[in-house]
Amino acid sequence: MTADPAGVLTGTHFLDGDQACCEGALAAGCRFAAGYPITPSTEIVERFAQRAPLVGGLFVQLEDELAASIAIQGAAWAGAKTFTVTSGPGFSLMMEHIGYAAMTETPCVIVNVQRGGPSTGLPTLPGQADLMQTRWGSHGDYEIIALSPNSPQECFSLTLEAFNLAEQYRTPVVVLMDEVVGHMTEKVVIPPAGEIEIVPRRYTRRAPEDYLPFRAGPDGVPEMVRAGDGYRIHVTGMTHNERGYPEVSVETQEKLLRRLVGKIRDHAGAIARNQETSIEDAAIVVVAYGISSRVALRAVQMARESGLAAGLLRPVVVWPFPEERLRELAARARGFLVVEMNYGQMVREVERVVAGRAPVRLLGHAGGSVHTPEQILEAIVSLEPVAEAVP
Repeated sequence: MTADPAGVLTGTHFLDGDQACCEGALAAGCRFAAGYPITPSTEIVERFAQRAPLVGGLFVQLEDELAASIAIQGAAWAGAKTFTVTSGPGFSLMMEHIGYAAMTETPCVIVNVQRGGPSTGLPTLPGQADLMQTRWGSHGDYEIIALSPNSPQECFSLTLEAFNLAEQYRTPVVVLMDEVVGHMTEKVVIPPAGEIEIVPRRYTRRAPEDYLPFRAGPDGVPEMVRAGDGYRIHVTGMTHNERGYPEVSVETQEKLLRRLVGKIRDHAGAIARNQETSIEDAAIVVVAYGISSRVALRAVQMARESGLAAGLLRPVVVWPFPEERLRELAARARGFLVVEMNYGQMVREVERVVAGRAPVRLLGHAGGSVHTPEQILEAIVSLEPVAEAVP
């Protein structure tokens, strides 16, 4: 194991996705994690508990996921970069605190290694049925950022990016993995620390008498302070004014939520990231994310080999949803096939954006296994005549 002087792992390694996720958090500067064991995410914090003391960090195992998801927010206000990890049932329990983090603009990262559900479901087998819960799970109006890796290498890089986005927009960010990606082992290249871009926390330079904890900058994001540094701060999940104090009025609610939603929506183009393969002349566009995108890539290659003009659009950032790019493709594509391990979640977003300009089909199942390339190819072939019939 090669580490830089700060103790962060560098070089080329064979890691599974959970291990790589841990290294991404450490490379991002995360020094505090709280969690409760749950398959298939536990290995992330098992490794963090071993590695964090080497870089001055700390892992705390708490009594449940509710405690973990609020402990990381307290640590964030004390100045730490923080994260927690979980899966299906635990993710459900964290929803109230994800909404709290959105309302209080607390930068933190939540890693959800998805498994089959609902309820206890399939603890050791994959699923992709948490996509909509990630976006809409907590109550009220808020926006979320979520990234979906499809390899151990991306478990490293996208976890690091999740921390950067959390700091840039002062918001909770979700890394939406799945069991297959979490447990697969591949080569992971970790650059030297000096080559990794880290977004620092937005600490104010204002004097205490001039500082308001929730006064936004030009991009809609306020500056932060550390609790205990001599600044007056008040953090509440209630509708609040720029001082952070509750102000329960229609006018304050409108002003606050417009800013909270706007700081993500107004920068959706900058946040969005897609991976595209053979898309420029594609008549049939396959949309897939996470592990499903890797299988879909082979199916697209097989379709091309058989003379079908198929392409792959893989949202790397699943929220905000890549609406603009999908609208561009809907103007010329003849059909869309959405491959996901659920009975229909991202497909509904694709249908909404395509808005009837081309047929949209779902190839889904209840989780527990991945699709085969042959199944996806068969669906592409079956969609071709339908697409041809659309005027």
